[in-house]
Amino acid sequence: MIYRIKPYRSGRIVPSVLVIAAAFLGSCNKETTNNDGLLLALATSGGCNPYEWGLPSNVPAPVVPTDNCQTEARVELGRHLFYDKALSRDQSMSCASCHFQSRAFADGRERPRGIVHAGHPIGELHARNAQHLTNVAYNSKLTWNNPLLASLEGQARVPLFSESGPNSIVELGLQNTDYLNTIQADETYRNLFEQAYDGNINEQNVRFALAAFQRSMMSFDSSWDKFTRGTGSATPAQVRGFELFNGEVAECFHCHGGFNFSDSSLHSNSGALEFAYHNNGTYSDPEYDSKATTGLEDITGLSIDRGKFRAPSLRNLGLTMPYFHDGSVNCTSPPSDPSDQSAMEACAREALRKIVDMYRAGGDAVKRGQTVGTSVDTTLIRPFTISDSDRNDIVEFLLALTQWDFATDSQFSNPRQGNPRFGP
Repeated sequence: MIYRIKPYRSGRIVPSVLVIAAAFLGSCNKETTNNDGLLLALATSGGCNPYEWGLPSNVPAPVVPTDNCQTEARVELGRHLFYDKALSRDQSMSCASCHFQSRAFADGRERPRGIVHAGHPIGELHARNAQHLTNVAYNSKLTWNNPLLASLEGQARVPLFSESGPNSIVELGLQNTDYLNTIQADETYRNLFEQAYDGNINEQNVRFALAAFQRSMMSFDSSWDKFTRGTGSATPAQVRGFELFNGEVAECFHCHGGFNFSDSSLHSNSGALEFAYHNNGTYSDPEYDSKATTGLEDITGLSIDRGKFRAPSLRNLGLTMPYFHDGSVNCTSPPSDPSDQSAMEACAREALRKIVDMYRAGGDAVKRGQTVGTSVDTTLIRPFTISDSDRNDIVEFLLALTQWDFATDSQFSNPRQGNPRFGP
């Protein structure tokens, strides 16, 4: 059953905010009782022992499934698996092949490709941009447009095992249990699995460990975070940008609000499961006919969902371009070295100004002389007037949400850098 929920904040209706009952989602996966259900979402860590998240006092802890308690041992096991190319059919790719730490676990490409396999000599091209994994533990729904993927444990099946289809490609392409034999033969893994899951090396625990590692990817130490905690400073432009971002002219906060700058966040203080999909006016309805994905419509089959995607977190924007579900917005000359902070910041600044220009025109379709899609909420996506100076201030605020040292934090890095099997 699908329910609409009422407006929030300034009384405006949030487009496509959905609450899906536990009975519906729970039926998608019977392996465990709480992989994808609403009951999981409304639970906290249950019987799990406390885990030290290292969060600032103003940030709530994420929700953790009761059958996959967050422990240091599971996080460390997941870190090894995340970088292990044994988790692909031909041992050519790992999870890290589409999620680079240097880019806040995005990949810097418009759209990623899967492994090379029969009929696809360069690998299938994904329909959507690889999302960054910053604070992914707080996402109430995962991926750009699939409301059925609600847990990291369940979502891991998609890159690991998906086959070619109308809305999927072969990513890592696992087809049998040979990868488990490879893991079993590795003494380090045997020790890690012993500490994490009592030595049980199986498909479920591989997914569960990957989920635990991804949940550990916390980023709440940007220059703006330090400013709001009173331990750092902000420029006048950043402060003005923050005020414009949260004002009733630009109204950016309606889709990118809260501590994670997203309207689809779930945490231990949440009273309900809320998530939203929006058509932001990037393309017209006819233009979507030629696109690789039509958003939520791919899943529901409903024309009213054409062009609707989940609003991602705006954290670490200085590292995660190109932007949007299809990676269609970037700077003119993207830097090849993501460690060059100055070049990355300049690129992000150029690309983000394009995005603010798009929104103040009422959508990129409008800028190109097209009509925005019929599923666009024109109370939110509509022309508004701000100066170029205002636009630049908003961009400076957005850039202040980047935690640059997140890209080099050793707790998220490849644990076996000398081993060619481990890495992107």
